[in-house]
Amino acid sequence: MKKFLLFLLVVVIAFAGVTAYLWHGFQGFVDKPLGLQQELEVKKGQSAFGLGQQWYDEGRIDNYYYYQILMRLKPELRDIKAGNYAVTSDMTAVDILQKLVAGDVISYQVTLVEGANIYEVLAALAKNKDLVQTIDGKQVFAQDWHQLSFTGNDYPEGLFFADTYQFTKGDTDIDILKRAHERLNRVLEEEWAKRADGLPYEEPYEALIMASIIEKETAVPSERSQISGVFVRRLERGMLLQTDPTIIYGLLPDFDGNIRRRDIRNPHQWNTYVHKGLPPTPIAIVGRDAIHAAMNPADGETLYFVAKGDGSHYFSKTLAEHNRAVRKYQLKR
Repeated sequence: MKKFLLFLLVVVIAFAGVTAYLWHGFQGFVDKPLGLQQELEVKKGQSAFGLGQQWYDEGRIDNYYYYQILMRLKPELRDIKAGNYAVTSDMTAVDILQKLVAGDVISYQVTLVEGANIYEVLAALAKNKDLVQTIDGKQVFAQDWHQLSFTGNDYPEGLFFADTYQFTKGDTDIDILKRAHERLNRVLEEEWAKRADGLPYEEPYEALIMASIIEKETAVPSERSQISGVFVRRLERGMLLQTDPTIIYGLLPDFDGNIRRRDIRNPHQWNTYVHKGLPPTPIAIVGRDAIHAAMNPADGETLYFVAKGDGSHYFSKTLAEHNRAVRKYQLKR
């Protein structure tokens, strides 16, 4: 009996020793950084066990058995998500797996600038190397835009909201445009619901056209509603809008920076020196401020404005006052 108890004691001590040794090794595995200093890509369908096998094959972990134990002790670490992740050399397997389970993927971004036209929007997307490129910029107006259209309008200009968009690896240029278009629709709907009374717009799209003109006319935020007021009053009186950005837009993409006399008389459809009312489409993308200004013009009697040369404008009630301002701020230069 004594011999049996002694043998049992030896077995227990041996088992405890082996268990302690294995546990110590497991803790060492759990606490050891993997030394990964890179962008880690987890492909769709890749499992946590498969990722551990990959790390073992690469020599990142010394004992795949310990990794399997980890998976069984912490089953919540198995639910990893596909994507690209930023990992650092001091992160352990547990640290990385927690990041993958949380879906904390690398976020990239692209900015669509207020006042940009469709050519500039597509150039910004094409320049972003993290986006998957699917649009042929040379064939932009031959693209199928029906999924992004306003009231049957298949012309893409101005149909995207100016903002900075976050995206993840694998997103395409069209993905960004769809999001920008959906965002524009939401903002238009919100601003249309609280627009001022008596505006000369039959639908939100017309307000968007006006917003694009306002956006191109001034870089001074406080002037947006004033310029909106001028253009709304001109529309109400049947006056030509006579805004230079509409001339320029119809000359794109070949405009060289100078408006000539022949350009002012050019009968292209956007030229508001030739055609009454709003042009047929927006001439740029806009943000909420320009949309709000278009739907909430400032009260007043001004019908004209001229650039003062410092980014701001001088507003006039009469043509005589406007001509004096032109002589002062334009002709002197």
